[in-house]
Amino acid sequence: MEWSDAYIYREKFAMSFIGYARVSTSEGKQLLDRQVDALTEIGCERIFEDKASGSNSQRKGLDDCLNYLRKGDVLVVLDLDRLGRLASDLIKLIDELAENGIGFKAINSPMDTTTPAGRAFLQIQAAFAEMERNIIRQRVKEGIAAARARGRKGGRPRIMTAEKLRYAQHLMQDQTKSIPAICKELGDIPSSTLYHYVTAKGELKKAGVDLISKLD
Repeated sequence: MEWSDAYIYREKFAMSFIGYARVSTSEGKQLLDRQVDALTEIGCERIFEDKASGSNSQRKGLDDCLNYLRKGDVLVVLDLDRLGRLASDLIKLIDELAENGIGFKAINSPMDTTTPAGRAFLQIQAAFAEMERNIIRQRVKEGIAAARARGRKGGRPRIMTAEKLRYAQHLMQDQTKSIPAICKELGDIPSSTLYHYVTAKGELKKAGVDLISKLD
């Protein structure tokens, strides 16, 4: 069967398992092979691959995978962290898949949105994601307060940190917030500093990827 024929068949009939495998730039081919073997064993009809940090929003393999998925399909990964590092990003992506009638399964975790238990686990993860956002927000505010207490109210802004950058991405998801308002909440940083790390859409640039990857 030609690829185009298989695509039409998948559109018209059965649910399909579609796999996604990722290794970071520091991980070897052996780890990628282990993921591919597990995805093949579970019955994935096609597997997309990336070699990139889990914090990198620019992943061609994942983009191609998401564009390929259709209603009734199930996206399968070996471990949750193969899809992304941040719980908030994972929850957002899985919610978007569910809205389009696409399931999600992580082989080595209870994350299987095609089952009641998996959906319950998703809700628990969502609660942890909210807690993570609150912790990042609080740490940023504490850092700003500590700097002001030391007399650094003006002058050269504090350097961007990984936590500030994550919080900035979270704020930029809110379309009602302006860039000046976001920069003010981050400690009155210049917009040029913010755009050094992210695009106008909140996607990480190379400097942002390098900063956050230090936490991986």
